[in-house]
Amino acid sequence: MQIVKTIFLKAPPEHVWKFLTDPDLLATWFHRGGGIMQQGGEYSLLTNSLGKEGDKMCWGTISELDAPNRLVHTFTHNYLQGVETTVTWTLTAQDGGTVLKLVHHGWDNMAEGSFNMAADHDVGWDEHFARLRKVVS
Repeated sequence: MQIVKTIFLKAPPEHVWKFLTDPDLLATWFHRGGGIMQQGGEYSLLTNSLGKEGDKMCWGTISELDAPNRLVHTFTHNYLQGVETTVTWTLTAQDGGTVLKLVHHGWDNMAEGSFNMAADHDVGWDEHFARLRKVVS
């Protein structure tokens, strides 16, 4: 089971890439990054909510960082109870814009509740991508 999302952004891959990897630009549509992403390194995303601002919300390890074409990292948070999923971002240049594809898998690693957890993340990605469209262009 995997989540697959494809969106079309009216900006070149080099510009879109910044919104996937720059801590401050991540904050404009997702969650603030906890630092600079590096191949083989760990990353974290921090909460933007009042009272908990700056707390580590999601984290993982970056296994591939091929700017501005592909980013692969593990993804987990407290609700996943130690299960690591994998997110693959692929950016493809198209007529001056970018086709951005996300594949998020690993839900089958959960002992129970994998469908509901994947469904919740599916909705979440839709919400985040709606914000990404607004800030990238």
